[in-house]
Amino acid sequence: MKYVVVTGGVVSGLGKGITISSMGRLLQSLPSRPVVTCIKIDPYLNVDAGTMSPFEHGECYVLDDGCECDLDLGNYERFLGVRLTGEHNVTTGKVYRKVIGRERRGDYLGKTVQVVPHITDEIQAWIRRAALMPVTAGGPVPDICLIEVGGTVGDIESMVFLEALRQMQHTEGPGSFVLSFVSLVPVMGSEQKTKPTQHGVKTLRSLGLNPTIIFCRSTEELIAPTRKKIAMFTHVDVENVMSVHDVTNIYHVPMLLENQGLLGVLARTLGIEGPAPSAVPHERSMERWNTMAGTVDRLAHAAKAQDANGVLVKIALIGKYTGFSDSYLSVIKALKHASIEVERELQILWVEASSLLDPIASTSPKDEQQTDEEKAALKKSHEEAWAVVKSAHGIIVPGGFGARGVEGKVAALSYARKAKIPCLGVCLGFQSMVVEYCRNVMGMEGANSVEFEAETSHPVVIFMPEIGEEMGGTMRLGSRDTAIGSRWGK
Repeated sequence: MKYVVVTGGVVSGLGKGITISSMGRLLQSLPSRPVVTCIKIDPYLNVDAGTMSPFEHGECYVLDDGCECDLDLGNYERFLGVRLTGEHNVTTGKVYRKVIGRERRGDYLGKTVQVVPHITDEIQAWIRRAALMPVTAGGPVPDICLIEVGGTVGDIESMVFLEALRQMQHTEGPGSFVLSFVSLVPVMGSEQKTKPTQHGVKTLRSLGLNPTIIFCRSTEELIAPTRKKIAMFTHVDVENVMSVHDVTNIYHVPMLLENQGLLGVLARTLGIEGPAPSAVPHERSMERWNTMAGTVDRLAHAAKAQDANGVLVKIALIGKYTGFSDSYLSVIKALKHASIEVERELQILWVEASSLLDPIASTSPKDEQQTDEEKAALKKSHEEAWAVVKSAHGIIVPGGFGARGVEGKVAALSYARKAKIPCLGVCLGFQSMVVEYCRNVMGMEGANSVEFEAETSHPVVIFMPEIGEEMGGTMRLGSRDTAIGSRWGK
């Protein structure tokens, strides 16, 4: 097994997920067609992402086995065409729960259980176990495992994982373990600043980890003197300093890295067959990928031209977390991929569900204390929200939790049904569709979900029997067969 680890420094959100996904896509294009798998390490104490607020952490991505995990695993699956499991998402909560469970059973035979070696050993065992799991149905054992370490180097919460990886770097050996580092190179004035990267690598090396490749995120392409300076101060070969500058769309990133020789660097370091010397990107399996990336650019350009009406498709996304688009990342990507397939430029119209309620009809005692200016602002927001909904070619209502905004979703779905506008409800959105239909078509006045109204006269959406007091891991999720009976049961 070959391991490629991606860490990050300076700030979070630099794009480690896209970087590792792009590396994986390139590795899949090698003549030997290696099988690539991915693992995401999240240093938080949560067991999984299922109970996290979307405002806090973005989307909770659901895998085929029902595991609720970090949205980066969605990037891996979309870029690489693989199917991952909950084992491919390692969290501090999972690791500690497993070790403490063993201690309670007496598996450590009375020994003092410590962070080193017991926690670090468990992390390494987890990585090695997950790395061998097939990523396609009935597929072979993977050849290369890509590992992303969440957060930034220097965070206290990630120290134990970096220590475990330091030990793996030693035991696996240089031919089987490659460490890379994603850093920020800010541009101030006209100067590309290297100090953040220097300090980030210094922190990493102080932990016993020596990066082989440095990915430099910047708004503009790194110039040669900047590359040489980073290489000199980080003890990394200059050809291993990669510029990951802004591009028109993320699908250009794999070829951005390939054009700088990343595949050759990985092949030499890992001791695997590299690309043929005479091969050019379009002669390998990246041709379709490049075509897709070019299509995205072409559609975006056409949508800005005079023929936009024939290319542009407007989809209203009616949600509760519209202030943070990562909350609906998989929905956005699904819409984007569908638009690419039919060669249309996608425009998502963000609509806050609560704005669709009439501010006068839904007034509460608290609202009566509002000033005339505040009431006027709410009315204007309500009118603007409905204008956006009515301008859309289609409507999608995604998932969410809690009663806030549900009645706004129901109102939008009622409009879509009556106006015959194509609409899709996902999770809570589909529940809202059921509520709307039962109220307005089947004549069940006051129909609702028991989640929002426990004593409703028409409980058309009920809790599943396995849901108790705990919130985490209690929903039926993932890819599963569901038998729907002909009669209601209790």
